[in-house]
Amino acid sequence: MRQILAIAFCFFAVVAFGQSADKSKKDGIKWMTWEEAYTANQKKPKKIFVDIYTDWCGWCKKMDKSTFQDKDIIKTINKKFYAVKLNAEQKESIQFNGAEFKHVNQGRNGTHQLAYALLDGRMGFPAFVTLDEQFNRIILSPGYKQPAELMKELKYVSSNSYKKVDLDQYDN
Repeated sequence: MRQILAIAFCFFAVVAFGQSADKSKKDGIKWMTWEEAYTANQKKPKKIFVDIYTDWCGWCKKMDKSTFQDKDIIKTINKKFYAVKLNAEQKESIQFNGAEFKHVNQGRNGTHQLAYALLDGRMGFPAFVTLDEQFNRIILSPGYKQPAELMKELKYVSSNSYKKVDLDQYDN
């Protein structure tokens, strides 16, 4: 009888853990690939928030564990933007606007041409780029961001304030 209870307990613990893991995925930022965001934007236009990172970047990992876990950041990004994670060193090519963006072997790990283009060649990480519905860059924002700092940028872009005032003069 004890063995049956122990097995049943383990089964329910695994199911409960799996559900909480699924819930946390659903409750986080809905990250997409570049291609997924492009396709979604064709159906329902939204601004695009691009997180450009590398696998070795400690500050990128800190953003994932802190700022990108903030409930207000999650809510704003998911509601107002298509969120893209773009590895600045990814090997896979990306087709966009009739061009192919590839990985270029240079330096230690190489560079992806799309990340290079979005960042105007300033390859520091993390870096964030917000784009309008036509994929025109609104702002390029390098460096680690606390939630309040990132929220200011998200509101600046999502409210279209960038059409009227510079970010440094914006007061949300």
